[in-house]
Amino acid sequence: MEIFGIAAPLLVMFTGFGLLIGLLFGFFGMGGSFLVTPALLVMGYETDVAVASGLAFVFGTSVIATLKHRDLGQVDYKLGVLMIAGTTAGIEVGKQGLHVLQDLGLADTVVSVAYVGLLGGIGLFITRQALKDDGGSGISHDVNVDDELDAEDIPDIAKKIQSYEVPPMMTLRGDVTVSLWMILAVAFATGLLSGFLGVGGGFIRMPALFYLVGVPVPVAVGTDLFEIVFSGGIGSFLYALDGAVDLAIVAPLLAGSALGARVGAAATSIVDEDEIKVYFGVMLLLGAIAVAVRKIGGVTEMPILDTVALVIILGAALLVSSAVVYSSIQELRKPSADTDSITAD
Repeated sequence: MEIFGIAAPLLVMFTGFGLLIGLLFGFFGMGGSFLVTPALLVMGYETDVAVASGLAFVFGTSVIATLKHRDLGQVDYKLGVLMIAGTTAGIEVGKQGLHVLQDLGLADTVVSVAYVGLLGGIGLFITRQALKDDGGSGISHDVNVDDELDAEDIPDIAKKIQSYEVPPMMTLRGDVTVSLWMILAVAFATGLLSGFLGVGGGFIRMPALFYLVGVPVPVAVGTDLFEIVFSGGIGSFLYALDGAVDLAIVAPLLAGSALGARVGAAATSIVDEDEIKVYFGVMLLLGAIAVAVRKIGGVTEMPILDTVALVIILGAALLVSSAVVYSSIQELRKPSADTDSITAD
């Protein structure tokens, strides 16, 4: 049985997959491209179709998630526009560096090692920092541009960057004040890595906005998604001109993510901030393992390892999204539990 030209079981699978990824996308501000594209490649789709359809899905999901974060006051448009400008320049320089490595025949090895190292390094750092905090501190999810953050809530690296008062100074959401040039420098550096590694860069930008610029985690997620609307939109449009976007894949994925992205975005205002950072770190660590396994499979010519890598990625996504939903439910039940306790007294 086919619906809109696609087999019913495949339609159900894509819709469920979209729901899962949408939840992660809305919660973390990343996860679309590094989950969808490998999955489509393992399923046998052509590379250009997998990449193009993944980009189109990322674009649609980022729009849905950004709108929800906007409703929660978690998108800093001024910061987003500045990050887009700096990131665009960095991506171009990163691409040129990649071309140089390709000419030397070193691109595949260097990029794979760098990708695994970056995913694993960022994942370890974020997880370690969150566990070290042990819930003792963390920026409130109730972000108000007029509220001043406690100095203890701002990472030490961000404090150092904010201390360089090079005019013009910019005031961001959460009353964070930082030099325009520092924002552009961080944006350029993240764009450089994105262009070099050939990835969307959400897993780089989100922690950079928190640990380097110093904005609250929910605002970092919302603003990162705002940037992805532009990068994903341009990329999917260019691929669509070549006819590489497969709507039979994208439509059911977006149908599922429409709900998942809004649930994930809403969860950022419920779940404890340290838990967000732990989940994000674990997701990156498992992603690093999956990429390493896939690379080993390519070197040893063992296709089965591609499937193993996909299972690790999907298993990580299912595990982390389930943890997010569970934590959200637990947080929502707390007020009612407190009310029951007061009534009993």
